[in-house]
Amino acid sequence: MTAEAIARAERAGEPGFRYAAIAPITDFQRVLDETAYRPVPDAWWVAMTDVVDSTAAIAAGRYKAVNFAGAAAIAAVRNALGGADIPFVFGGDGASLLLAPGEVKRAREALAATVAWVRAEMDLRLRAALIPVSAIREAGRDLRVARYAPSPHVAYAMMAGGGIAFAERALKRGLYAVPPREGARPDLTGLTCRFSPARARYGLILSVIVVGVEGADPGAVRAVIADVLRIVAAAPAMGRPLPEGGPPLRWPPAGLAHEVKAGDPPPGWRRFSLLLRTLAAHLLFRLHIPVGHFSPGRYLRELVENADFQKYDDGLRMTLDCDARTADAIEARLNAAETAGLVRFGLHRQGAALTTCITPVPSESNHVHFIDGEDGGYTRAAQMLKAKAAGDPGAGPSPRDADRPR
Repeated sequence: MTAEAIARAERAGEPGFRYAAIAPITDFQRVLDETAYRPVPDAWWVAMTDVVDSTAAIAAGRYKAVNFAGAAAIAAVRNALGGADIPFVFGGDGASLLLAPGEVKRAREALAATVAWVRAEMDLRLRAALIPVSAIREAGRDLRVARYAPSPHVAYAMMAGGGIAFAERALKRGLYAVPPREGARPDLTGLTCRFSPARARYGLILSVIVVGVEGADPGAVRAVIADVLRIVAAAPAMGRPLPEGGPPLRWPPAGLAHEVKAGDPPPGWRRFSLLLRTLAAHLLFRLHIPVGHFSPGRYLRELVENADFQKYDDGLRMTLDCDARTADAIEARLNAAETAGLVRFGLHRQGAALTTCITPVPSESNHVHFIDGEDGGYTRAAQMLKAKAAGDPGAGPSPRDADRPR
């Protein structure tokens, strides 16, 4: 697409489309219902980010940092847009966001600052791109969006049509790239990772990614995913990866260093300030002391209810707490579907789940919490899936030693 065409798409708009006006679905199995989705206007844009070579960072024990960098783009863009309710999907080592034409300029600045900040402060390389939806449709793909509300307080975007997969390929080819804005710092207000990993209660934490094979019958692919969701529905606590009381909270929090880097310098004073604030918060949670409109008990209940542990973005992604029998049943069903040429999948078993949070105002109920596996989760599942797509004969079933040390 030419620069002139991009500028024309940015100026265009479809005021009749409002993401927030889409009626949310509350039963996750309805993500397979095509009537729940609405076409995203051609004039809109897809923002994509991912951490380059996240596999090496995970091997070095830096998955909490990878998750923090992956969620940073969501926090930065939301803050740049004044906390607007925008569609986004967290993918572990990156994110996808949908933007209206009037939001693109501020989002581009926020993304450019985030790319620079991740490299300077996190010692990771984050790449970002802004892809016009019109380019997605010119390539013969589609992009539709639905809203899934796991609780009355939040709704997460679900995406279908092949557009997100196209945007991801464009990002990795270096197309529509957003270059870093050196020296800039994004506004990451509300982005935290203070909770400790939540150990599996039922045996293991299973991270799963399932995508349809190009050319496979869409109805048959949906039937496979429906079978997987039925297996999950029969699992203890329907696979929810967080205990009722929320993930463990210790002091000082393991993610304190990331929060220090996310704020304004000087880091020494910010670290001292955060130590005091997190100690106060730790005591409030431990002693169940409400302060003003903030109730620790209510916040933890909402955290579990709001948790983003299952999603659909041109494929199924889930992070589940389940027993080995449930994990084996999911893997067996997916192996059969893969052999039949319907889907490709990746999965990874580990011992605990990580929580990364965006909480702009703790006393309000719309805080969001991204769940991933502590041992690579979605990234390792994606690595397995990509190896299969590349025809790697070594890409086989995931290891079953979920509790082995790393």
